[in-house]
Amino acid sequence: MNASSQDGDAGRENALLVEIEDGIATLTLNRPERGNALDPALLEALTGVWPDLEAAADVRVVILTGAGERHFCTGADVASLDVGKGGLQNRPYAAANRFSPRMAAFSKPVICAVNGLCNGGGLHFVADSDIVIASPGASFMDSHVTVGQVSALETQGVARKAGAGAALLMALAGRRYRMPAERAWMLGLVDLLEEKAGDVMTRAREIAGMIRENSPQAMALTKRAIWATTEMGEPASYEYGWELLKSHWSHPDFAEGPSAFSERRAPEWNPDPNARRG
Repeated sequence: MNASSQDGDAGRENALLVEIEDGIATLTLNRPERGNALDPALLEALTGVWPDLEAAADVRVVILTGAGERHFCTGADVASLDVGKGGLQNRPYAAANRFSPRMAAFSKPVICAVNGLCNGGGLHFVADSDIVIASPGASFMDSHVTVGQVSALETQGVARKAGAGAALLMALAGRRYRMPAERAWMLGLVDLLEEKAGDVMTRAREIAGMIRENSPQAMALTKRAIWATTEMGEPASYEYGWELLKSHWSHPDFAEGPSAFSERRAPEWNPDPNARRG
């Protein structure tokens, strides 16, 4: 399966590549000649792909990466800022921004494989993915203020994961400061730091393989519970997590997991979130 963003420019065809194999969907930002920058057509393709993958019963986990080893994503394509399409138009936040997994309320696990420079809008994917894996040569920066733009949404996400100090340093220094991968890992912006650039996708597929074997519904509720801790204080987040936990008791996977374990067989998970035990 391949998805492409097309806006009449042949050079922009196949800007978003989608490959699905063995329950793992791999999304590749495929504009290496433009630093995998987000133009309106690519934003529209990303906005459309999350609902498609949400509905795909054969997809259990998603890997998001960029083409090449130099850039993961260099943010918005400045040359197309005035086009006014996709997530760049003047609309309310919830309506205009649906191109990252968290913005789209995507319930399945997402692994972000950062293989180069991540700048500006590319930070959305780092902040909004569930697991972030980076190569040793990866770096993170935010150039909004350097080109006279406000840094808000992306660095708010960075602050949530790595702290306000890291976000302020990145946002206020602009393109003159690049946070190295090791520092990002130390601060929690990156979860796994690989020793070699070529190991990033190998590790991403390894982790994805672990994830796809688990109950889809249990993982979806687990993901919601953990993300809630970044949105709610205590005890509200625990109360919410408790309700999510209880809601799973009526799902077939709640009984299937222990049964499969006792019978020493592979579990047969039910991908329907609305399924109920008989």
